[in-house]
Amino acid sequence: MIRRTVAGLLAVGILAPPALAHEIYVTNERDNSVSVIDTTTYEVTRTFPVGRRPRGIVFSKDGSRLFVCASDSDAVQVLDPATGKLLHNLPSGEDPEQFSLAPDGRTLFIANENNATTTVVDADSRKVLAQIDVGIEPEGMAVSPDGTIAVTTSETTNMVHWIDAKTLQAVDATQVEQRPRHAEFSKDGTRLWVSSEIGGTVAVIDVATRKVIETIRFEVKGVSADRIQPVGISLTEDGRYAFVALGPSDRIAVIDAKTYKVVNYILVGRRVWHTVLTPEQDRLLTTNGVSGDVTVIDVGALKAIKSIKVGRFPWGAAVRPAAGEPAAGDKKSAGAAE
Repeated sequence: MIRRTVAGLLAVGILAPPALAHEIYVTNERDNSVSVIDTTTYEVTRTFPVGRRPRGIVFSKDGSRLFVCASDSDAVQVLDPATGKLLHNLPSGEDPEQFSLAPDGRTLFIANENNATTTVVDADSRKVLAQIDVGIEPEGMAVSPDGTIAVTTSETTNMVHWIDAKTLQAVDATQVEQRPRHAEFSKDGTRLWVSSEIGGTVAVIDVATRKVIETIRFEVKGVSADRIQPVGISLTEDGRYAFVALGPSDRIAVIDAKTYKVVNYILVGRRVWHTVLTPEQDRLLTTNGVSGDVTVIDVGALKAIKSIKVGRFPWGAAVRPAAGEPAAGDKKSAGAAE
């Protein structure tokens, strides 16, 4: 009888189901380490060493392997997230900065900032499949949800380079504004969002035509335009919001992802760099480089609720799902993010 009553209350929303315990892994660029945050307490539970200047970070689909771009070690490191132990290094090309794991769970596309290439690696066999010439200083990297397209953004060339993920050939390029840093596909794969740090804008690109259909600009009261520098982007699974880290403005821009209008700015830590959503989509976490902390944002209230001290110059963040739960980005998860 009691079980039926509780089940009924859960069904009508009077009682909330218990929150799942996830972990957020944060790369600390200056400390050569990764900090781990427990989402039940939003406290750092441990920190472990990695290679030099860690930046991009992503989990395997089952959460059993952690991939870290150790940029100054010229390697993508594969670690056991439970222990922090280095399993092996993958060949990555020079100065890997960001990368994206394809939906097949094994093909890794890596942006090599120093030698104007995208390196493609089979994470299982540890072999380089291709090195693709792109623009100067590539940084942003993304793979479409259906796995057919990869894109690299080149900071100096100011372009998005389109790569056929089957043939591993560059097939097109789209001009955007100055110094593109991050690329993010919408969950249905029809739009690509690209931030331009020096241009101060976000371009929304139609994937079918590879043309810019909207350019989003930002104005923050009391903040000069040169301090509004868009970098990281997170899109909600339901297509409602885009969250954009605006660098030294110390703000997150909240964009209506359907109208492309900015609806709010949220004050976070200093020099906000990247963002990640929890699988339930109820919290957004931001890495704040200069203040050395992570801000937790309540997505429903669009309000910052906590600051968590991590290492020096936190850069990237990724979610390791609770035991038995699909990884963030898996279509089976309840509102996962990038």
